[in-house]
Formats: sequence, structure tokens, C-alpha cells
Amino acid sequence: MKNSSVYDRLMKILDKSQILTDEPMKNHTSFRIGGLADFIVMPNGAEQISAIVKEFHDVPLFVMGNGSNMLVSDNGIRGIVIKICENMKDISLEGNILTCQSGALLSSIASYALKNSLGGFEFASGIPGTVGGAVVMNAGAYDGEMKDVVISTVYIDENGDVHEITGDAHEFGYRKSIFSGKRWIIIENRLKLFEKPRDEIKAKMQEFAKLRRDKQPLECYSAGSIFKRPEGYYAGKLIEDAGLRGFRIGGACVSQKHCGFIVNDRNASFDDVASLIRHVQNAVEDKFGVKLETEVKICGL
Repeated sequence: MKNSSVYDRLMKILDKSQILTDEPMKNHTSFRIGGLADFIVMPNGAEQISAIVKEFHDVPLFVMGNGSNMLVSDNGIRGIVIKICENMKDISLEGNILTCQSGALLSSIASYALKNSLGGFEFASGIPGTVGGAVVMNAGAYDGEMKDVVISTVYIDENGDVHEITGDAHEFGYRKSIFSGKRWIIIENRLKLFEKPRDEIKAKMQEFAKLRRDKQPLECYSAGSIFKRPEGYYAGKLIEDAGLRGFRIGGACVSQKHCGFIVNDRNASFDDVASLIRHVQNAVEDKFGVKLETEVKICGL
């Protein structure tokens, strides 16, 4: 792949300000880990994304949101990273239905809902990601999941064509949806909320925020919960009971505060974190016979 040729083709679709070249992925992930991406592009809507997908069948495309659930190789990512966040974050309201571009942060949507006295989204107020990414993995916390509020999704398929699905067509499950593992790019989501007194919404958001501060290592670089919850267990409890609280490989460490988190404590490399993930998985399986699956998206290998 000749980067100059790719750049010239991108310039026919995007403005120069929307294209980053040889960009460190560590600047775009909450783990603060990751080598150079050949290109990071920041489209402003469906038209530009569709044009990119149709133009670059010969170049690897990788889609990301806010980078809060990613572990990227120190070798970086070849091809084009489509970052859907800063330039696609509009939120609008009609009745009790929010229409959100897929790059809107969950925290921004929660604040918007609070301002308009709409309940049902408090659970997501502290999740550090975009609504598009949250729909892909059916993100959830405390008393809610995305499946409880999403009524429709507009997306672009691998051929660059636009589609919309509603309701059960999302096929939501535990940390998955119809979008999981597919090369589809979410453009817009509609969320159905309900009227609720503003003080009650605010109180619930403050309650959840306190729980997060008390129980999660929010002061550290991480990608949130590293592992999915195994059926009948809690990943963090299994890791703690395996004696791994504070266990370290290089700059990566099992959080002292919450064993379900691995944190970048001392300028960790990708290999540090990946090795620690494998060590934790092996130790838990050896001791309890439970296989831990990663929730974090590992990419760029």
C-alpha cells in the first residue's frame, strides 16, 4: 500500500483537517497504548463514510469510537482507521425520543436527557464511550443496557450502502448485537426514554458516579472491565480469589481497587497487557475451571 496514493484518494472525499497520517494510536485510546496508524480519518457523516467504504475496497478499514474499549498493538494499525467521535456527535429530541449521531458520547447523551427531564439513560452516564460503540456491544451498567432504550439504528454495510433496523432486529444479547463481528458502521441511533423528574434523574446519576469512584480505578489508564462476566460468576471475584490482586507484568497491573480492571500503571506496552491477560485467564481456568473471555477489543496484531 502506497501511503501517498491513499492520501490523495482520501483528499477527494475529506478535508485535510479530517486526516491524520502516521498517528500514534496511544493518543486515541483510554489505555494510552498503541503504535502508529497509517491513517486516522474523522468523517462528518454518512455520505463521507459511505464514500470511504466504496473507494477503499483494497485497503484495510478499522472503525473506532472514543477508544475506551481498545487495546492496540505497539505495531499500530495498517490501513485506514475511521474514527467516529468528534465530528459526529449531534443529539436532537422529538417528544421522548433522542436521535443521536453514533459518535455522541454516552455522558453527553445522559446530560442531554437530564436537561430535558428524560429518564432511562442514567445507567450509561459514566460509561466512557460513544453510543455507536455501546450499541455494537450492548453496553450496560448497574440497572440498564442499551437494549432497554435503543429503538432503531442506521448503519452502512460493507458495500457502502445505508440501511436501518428497528427493535428485535438488533439481536441484542450479553455484550453483543447483530453488529458484533460484522463490517457494518453505525451512523445514527434513536433512543426511547421516558419523562421523569429532573431531581430524581440527577440523584440516580450521582449515585452511580459515586459507585464508580468508590469501586473502579478511574484515576488510571485502562479500558474498563477487561473480561466479560462468565455465567454464574463475577470475573473480578474470580481474579481476586486466584490471588491476582495487584499482580504485575511489566507496566501492566491487575488493579488493587477492582480486580476486573487491568491498568497501565507504568508506561505499559501492548505485550505487557496481553501477557497479563493470558496469565489471568490461565490462572482462573486452572483454579476454577472457568474460561474468561475478553471484553476489550484487541486489534492491530
